[in-house]
Amino acid sequence: MNDGIVSVIPIVVLIVGALITKKISEMMILASVVGAVLVYKGSFFTGYISMMYEVLSDPTYQFILLILVCLGALIRQFQESGALFGFRSWATKLSRGPINPLLLSLFLHLFLFIDDYLSTLAVSFAMRDTTDSYRIPREHLAFQVSSTCPSLSVLIPFTSWTAFTTGLLRGQGLGFRDYVQAIPMMYFPILMLLLIVLLSLGIFPKVGSLKRAYKRVREGGDVLLKDPGAISILDIDPCVETQESSAWNFVIPIIVLIITVFLYNNSMVHGLMAALVTQAFLYIGKKLMSAEEFMNNFFEGASSMTRIAIIIFFAYILNEANTQMGFSHYLIGLLGDSFPPYALPPLVFILIALSTFATSGYWVIQVITVPVFIPLALSMNVHPSLVIAAMMSGATFGSMFCFYSDVVFMAAAGTGVSNIRQIHVSAPYILSVAAITSILYLITGLVL
Repeated sequence: MNDGIVSVIPIVVLIVGALITKKISEMMILASVVGAVLVYKGSFFTGYISMMYEVLSDPTYQFILLILVCLGALIRQFQESGALFGFRSWATKLSRGPINPLLLSLFLHLFLFIDDYLSTLAVSFAMRDTTDSYRIPREHLAFQVSSTCPSLSVLIPFTSWTAFTTGLLRGQGLGFRDYVQAIPMMYFPILMLLLIVLLSLGIFPKVGSLKRAYKRVREGGDVLLKDPGAISILDIDPCVETQESSAWNFVIPIIVLIITVFLYNNSMVHGLMAALVTQAFLYIGKKLMSAEEFMNNFFEGASSMTRIAIIIFFAYILNEANTQMGFSHYLIGLLGDSFPPYALPPLVFILIALSTFATSGYWVIQVITVPVFIPLALSMNVHPSLVIAAMMSGATFGSMFCFYSDVVFMAAAGTGVSNIRQIHVSAPYILSVAAITSILYLITGLVL
């Protein structure tokens, strides 16, 4: 089914509605309903329920749900045991000025590279008090976290993102080696990481909302400016009053998590469950909490992820409607048959970026587009690794610039900075890097 320009309507409803009302939850539900109406017409009620069952049976959503439950429980245990406060104190001692806390957070991302969810939440919670103490606007931390995690997720070939993508590439006769060859040409995430480092060093200028945030703090304002009417999508309070314990109570479960992920074929669920078991032995064994308190913390942490799990659920319903209407195929169809081979890489980057930005479903978009763009590249004699690089760059752009993507939501939960404010801060940087990336792909297409 391909409804052409009609397939754009639900996305327009979502984006325009969210920008006007700043209520992403309500607009996500409305957009998903609009999508169901366009797909099923008069029988949309039954069709909408059918899409709910489709999403619930989707292995990717099941994976995300398990990740959210385990992450919520893991973070709550870190809080209640005092481990997060111990880790915060350790991070503060390592910091030696207003720049170092931001650099330290970058190193923590490298330590937690396995999964963007874990890295986003853990670094946000661990570093927010440290950056606050050095009067760094919370917007800077939120921007850095939401930009660093997706970038590392595609540049390091041992993450949940890359494992998923290489699996899709094998269906096209390619594999891990082709992905690795594409990494040096993933211009967008490489340039974003370089920009983040230069910003944290104070070398690159602060512009727009970020510049105004620093001015606010210099003039005695709060490091965190809460938006009126903004609603948190996670019921997590990082300032829970607990007695500080050793930083090793944070580090050891994380090490167990990383080792388990590698032992079980990059399975993040295995890693998180192993980390929870490690927490139980550590915290109960050290009498930081009783077994009953541990279980209560587990359920409280899991329930804190309810809102974001529901939002992502409706996002998947919207993606299902988009798929049935041929939304991504419509965008890809705009490419046409008349473009020269050297124009394919920048166009792939732009189309993947737009699709991912519009749907927030970077994994879903890859499922649809890998079987389209890889054969197209081969038929046009364009190096497949260059197209892989353009696709991953586009997915990275979409995930960090989409105001309702899960990475942006996670950063909002961890830093307290609303998703809309994050986009206001990041827009000048992300759009500038995207423009440079498009030019680089055009040049590379001409050279190769």
